Amino acid sequence: VLPFPSQVVYNRVGKCGSRTVVLLLRILSEKHGFNLVTSDIHNKTRLTKNEQMELIKNISTAEQPYLFTRHVHFLNFSRFGGDQPVYINIIRDPVNRFLSNYFFRRFGDWRGEQNHMIRTPSMRQEERYLDINVCILENYPECSNPRLFYIIPYFCGQHPRCREPGEWALERAKLNVNENFLLVGILEELEDVLLLLERFLPHYFKDVLSIYKNPEHRKLGNLTVTVKKTVPSPEAIQILYQRMRYEYEFYYYVKEQFHLLKRKFGLKSHIRKPHPRPEFFIPSPLETEEPIDDEEEDEKWLEDIYRR
Repeated sequence: VLPFPSQVVYNRVGKCGSRTVVLLLRILSEKHGFNLVTSDIHNKTRLTKNEQMELIKNISTAEQPYLFTRHVHFLNFSRFGGDQPVYINIIRDPVNRFLSNYFFRRFGDWRGEQNHMIRTPSMRQEERYLDINVCILENYPECSNPRLFYIIPYFCGQHPRCREPGEWALERAKLNVNENFLLVGILEELEDVLLLLERFLPHYFKDVLSIYKNPEHRKLGNLTVTVKKTVPSPEAIQILYQRMRYEYEFYYYVKEQFHLLKRKFGLKSHIRKPHPRPEFFIPSPLETEEPIDDEEEDEKWLEDIYRR
């Protein structure tokens, strides 16, 4: 019998499907009787040393088993003498994440006509209706670094250098993925992410896929889709790719690890063959989708993760 992880942290990356997953977690926490600990703080991901200590203390003293979720950069519990929890997360294609956030800040989602006004009440009208191509091509702060360096710090951590686009933050983020995260999935293959979460953490995620596929739940999920999104020009997208090259290196690394994990557990991908990419897109690494039959190591691998 695998050890039961009684402390799980989902330090959710913004605009990577986290509201959909939190909706599922609310249902699952009632169904399976674990403590879902959420935070009302949505826009403070970087913490001072004292804030880190305080948050870790509050999380660690929550009633177990718990699953804590908040938009916050990776916290090293062991640095402050705490037990390191099991970490999970989901990321998505960096340009798609950026575009979703850009338009969500301006126009919200289907949950309410005035949702965006509540979130960004001080945004000037000329800024709210700023054309995405102008923002990118004329190098507005919102569409240039360091604002575009967004995903990696969630895995790199709280060190100041984690916010600087570069190799140091990238490599530290990869190391943390390998050493501290049970699973980092990709939003484009969400059903497979949920399948693996159910396999690895059944006390929390049992039946998650059937709940996710329930028509009533899908209706709720559709309300969180960002409205008024438009696609930038090929020239603008190419510039974004160049500015986000570290984000893409990390994204493809995580995607490759995720596919290896799926193969390890005999999970075939059900992804439609992608349309040919325009030449301005960065090509993704070759992907293999056939499963490997090596299930005899599955439980040992999970046990090693839980014991870290």
